[in-house]
Amino acid sequence: MTNTSAATSPATAAAATLPAATTGPFVRPSRCTIVQGTTHCTCEPGYTISGRDSNTCTDIDECELFHNGQAGRLCLHTCVNTPGGYRCSCPVGYNVTRDGRSCKDIDECATRQNNCTKDQMCINTYGGFQCVRVDCPKIPNATYVKTSPMRCERNPCPVDNKACSQTPNSFSYHYLAVVSNLSAPRVMFRVSALRPMGDTLRFSLLGGRQARRHFTVQRSDRVTGQLMLVSPVQGPATLEAEVEMSELERRVQLGRYITKVTMFVSQYEF
Repeated sequence: MTNTSAATSPATAAAATLPAATTGPFVRPSRCTIVQGTTHCTCEPGYTISGRDSNTCTDIDECELFHNGQAGRLCLHTCVNTPGGYRCSCPVGYNVTRDGRSCKDIDECATRQNNCTKDQMCINTYGGFQCVRVDCPKIPNATYVKTSPMRCERNPCPVDNKACSQTPNSFSYHYLAVVSNLSAPRVMFRVSALRPMGDTLRFSLLGGRQARRHFTVQRSDRVTGQLMLVSPVQGPATLEAEVEMSELERRVQLGRYITKVTMFVSQYEF
């Protein structure tokens, strides 16, 4: 933007350039000319006339000027005022996008910018990453074996071992990355039975007070349950929820399947 100021002068020269004023990175001399006795002063883009004599231009702080109101913000994260302009910066774990204003998450897992070991799995999160290791649970009366990187299944129970048959048939593990203050309610995860046995499927939420504060389980159809986020979560935070799917035949339990969902919440809303 170019700022102009005019002042009357007894000078009669057709045009003249006035001497420079004090200069610096955020202070520049104005460009003044005298035309038909009137002084006209202008500034470089990003500066505005200051002082009574109009000989000085000061930097416009665009960051402060557009700070109030989300719609008027110049940068998604941090605005840095510079002489005659501004630039946007992003937190660690993000890159500035091509528009120069937004931030894009760096996938440390895909780009191998992580320190996870060979026996760990890298989970990309917004602004960072998590190294996780899935170990099968140790439960009395039953043993489990890992059948895939994210699943453990119970070994066959001895005949007539009721205590073993009442333990979960399997555990599956899933990891979600979300931004801070994600709007709710919304579906975060679905659990389904591919080949249901029995005449009834039941879905329930396990866990403590924290899980029930933020989650609930709803049925979406006969064979599918949904883990619902019921309230926004301020990051950074890590939440865990367990969804149990039970198969029954005439109210007799045929099997139990546990899905463990871990949600990594970023400290940022992008």
